[in-house]
Amino acid sequence: MVNTGDTAFMLISAALVMFMIPGLALFYAGMVRSKNVLDTMMQSFFAIAIVTIIWVLIGYTLAFGPDKWGLIGGLKWFGLNGVGAAPSEYAETIPGLLFMIYQGMFAMITPALITGAFAERMKFSAFVVFTALWSLIVYSPIAHWVWGGGWIGKMGALDFAGGTVVHISSGAAALAAALVIGRRRGYKVEIMHPHNIPMTMLGAGILWFGWFGFNAGSSLGSGSLAGLAFVVTHLSAAAAMIGWVTAEWWKSGKPTALGAASGAVAGLVAATPAAGFIGPISAIGLGFVAGAVCFFAVSLKWRLGYDDSLDVVGVHLVGGTLGALATGLLATKAVNSLGDNGAFFGNPALFGAQAISVVATIAYAFVITVILLKVIDAIMGLRVSGEDEKTGLDLSQHSEAGYALHE
Repeated sequence: MVNTGDTAFMLISAALVMFMIPGLALFYAGMVRSKNVLDTMMQSFFAIAIVTIIWVLIGYTLAFGPDKWGLIGGLKWFGLNGVGAAPSEYAETIPGLLFMIYQGMFAMITPALITGAFAERMKFSAFVVFTALWSLIVYSPIAHWVWGGGWIGKMGALDFAGGTVVHISSGAAALAAALVIGRRRGYKVEIMHPHNIPMTMLGAGILWFGWFGFNAGSSLGSGSLAGLAFVVTHLSAAAAMIGWVTAEWWKSGKPTALGAASGAVAGLVAATPAAGFIGPISAIGLGFVAGAVCFFAVSLKWRLGYDDSLDVVGVHLVGGTLGALATGLLATKAVNSLGDNGAFFGNPALFGAQAISVVATIAYAFVITVILLKVIDAIMGLRVSGEDEKTGLDLSQHSEAGYALHE
């Protein structure tokens, strides 16, 4: 039976997740050079439009429709046929239409996360085609595996709010994109400092705020589980900021505002799979470790030579993997009787299931992303020309300038 309190809570949570996408646009846009600020924001912003339509028409039913072979959902809800005011099959106290749009917000932000890996060099037309195809061929199947009755969920792996579905999938895709598309012109030669750190910090604050809808909302109701997820999310982000800044301070001698913002996001990422399954003190430990580990993971790109422009791999792939594996260690039925105990609470099998889900998600997202990008490149090209990249994507792709400065 539909409950008005749960429905109100989930409406707010859906709006919070949607608000994360403009927050991500600000977070990313502040880190690029000023000549690419609009294109970077446009990629996140336009993902809302692309994925919304695809999700409503077919993405939702592929993710949450009746299970087919443990791999994909059937077409029962194609074009939202039969999805309306009646209670959702996945959450009995909210309408099916509300569950659909809440999950759609997750589908929208996931490909937007990937854009940080190829910022400042991808054609906008190629981005549009890639986002549409990726949301269908990568996101919907993985969402079904984990949440829609597919094989990962049946195996017993836990993912409360998208550590696997959102962050590991986008992080693996980001690594594939960085390798296939190649480095920016002048990488490691020219100075490519972020042009507006206050913009990035504002974006991080909006992401932190919206993440409560992301994680607490994944309880699908306004009860005590939502309260647990809210607290775990906040504690992990706070501890991760301290962990990142501590590592940065120790290594470089100075704490940075960009580091603080990145650390908070790393903690939010790590908390996502675990938010409804671990206790508050575990969240502090997870967050601190995630902040420090993600800091060092981001620095590896310079040694390995790939150009992940805005650190999607180091934050989302590494942070999501760490959170998923930590769930296999720290989960306890003492905080959520519907979950499971992890290895530290007598059930090492959960850690094994978490590891399998991580490896499978990385492999699938990476391989399919490489194939998609290669096909798109062969048909229409992925990168802007060298001259367009030098001019900046704001002008070359959109005929606009982010900043009009007049004397």
